[in-house]
Amino acid sequence: MGALGDPAGSGAPAASAPAAVRTVALEDVDPIPLPGGSWSRMVLASGTLGGNASSLGYSVFTPGCVTAMVSHETEEVAYVVAGAGELRLDGDAVPFAAGQGLYVPAGTWHAVANTGSEDVIMVFGFPHPDYPPTERRQP
Repeated sequence: MGALGDPAGSGAPAASAPAAVRTVALEDVDPIPLPGGSWSRMVLASGTLGGNASSLGYSVFTPGCVTAMVSHETEEVAYVVAGAGELRLDGDAVPFAAGQGLYVPAGTWHAVANTGSEDVIMVFGFPHPDYPPTERRQP
């Protein structure tokens, strides 16, 4: 008998076999430069995993940083690890601080602004294997 669920003994893994658990170190992923010395890294994405259905990133926004406005094809979720700022929308702003989660519906124009005096550290994710298709415009 072959692999579990492979009675024919072909050696192929069972169709329902779980994917391998993986770890990826933040420093093993190239940074994506953002304004004012800020940066982002797509830690878990198809480039570091392969076969994944969702992705996870880590960003550091320096004081005074305001990113370009973006609109993603998918929703975005984020958790603010440190700092405070606001999510700038078309004609509105939503303040955020450490310890809060953010939900941004698909197609919502938004920019991150660090309005505080310390770095904003944020972990974010998408239901997409990479950073999703995104439209951009400058602040």
